[in-house]
Amino acid sequence: MPTSSSRLAGQYALVTGASSGIGSAVAVALAAHGAAVVVNYAHDEDGANAVVKEITDAGGTAFAVQADVSDEADLQDMFRQAIERFGTLHIVVANSGIQVDAPFLEMTLEQWQKVINVNLTGQFLTLREAAREFVRRGPQPEVSKATGKIICMSSVHEVIPWAGHVNYAATKGGILQLMKSTAQELAPHKIRINSIGPGAIKTPINHDAWSTPEAEAKLLELIPYKRVGVPEDIGNLAAWLVSDEADYITGQTIFMDGGMTLYPGFEAGG
Repeated sequence: MPTSSSRLAGQYALVTGASSGIGSAVAVALAAHGAAVVVNYAHDEDGANAVVKEITDAGGTAFAVQADVSDEADLQDMFRQAIERFGTLHIVVANSGIQVDAPFLEMTLEQWQKVINVNLTGQFLTLREAAREFVRRGPQPEVSKATGKIICMSSVHEVIPWAGHVNYAATKGGILQLMKSTAQELAPHKIRINSIGPGAIKTPINHDAWSTPEAEAKLLELIPYKRVGVPEDIGNLAAWLVSDEADYITGQTIFMDGGMTLYPGFEAGG
């Protein structure tokens, strides 16, 4: 659990896909800074309950809600439960994401659509419901300078092509414009929307890329800073990005990648 503070005291947050990996670290970090947190999960109830326990054992407030973010009715019910419990939300982190990899020539429509449904449509639905609640409630300047704060979890692959993962990369490129366009449209409501673009982070989704010394050494060739990230890196950034300290930031992707987007293959001049 990160060091506690009151940076987000009195605020209510919802994090999708928070039963493991980056999502769980974000939920824990938000709670450590004073927010009460809804921990969403799609399938891993035990993982979500473990995150809730970590938060509550440290003196925080959290509860878990199951929902498939790609299902409109399911997602709307999750927001209903959150608002019934907390009264409103101030922070929403659209983190849910999956990979279903295949060579492009072999990729099926089902593989394409499944990733689009969760990674892109799921973010659209999450952002829309969050924004509707923020506008309904209106400003609470005694709680937060912004009426509401949204983080889209993107990836370095919103700008770096990724052969063999075309469906995943396409969703992350889509998130870039989803984030920027909604940030532009909703800024007059004092709603801030930004993205975090993780690079290589030690999570279950990419376990094979870092789980052995040989694999990690190969991965480090792509990272100028020569360290593979951990979920807590992203959680700490998220907690700052939704705080009043970052109030003048909207419509931006912050890459947290150890320099992966610096294209280290060109460090010797190409």
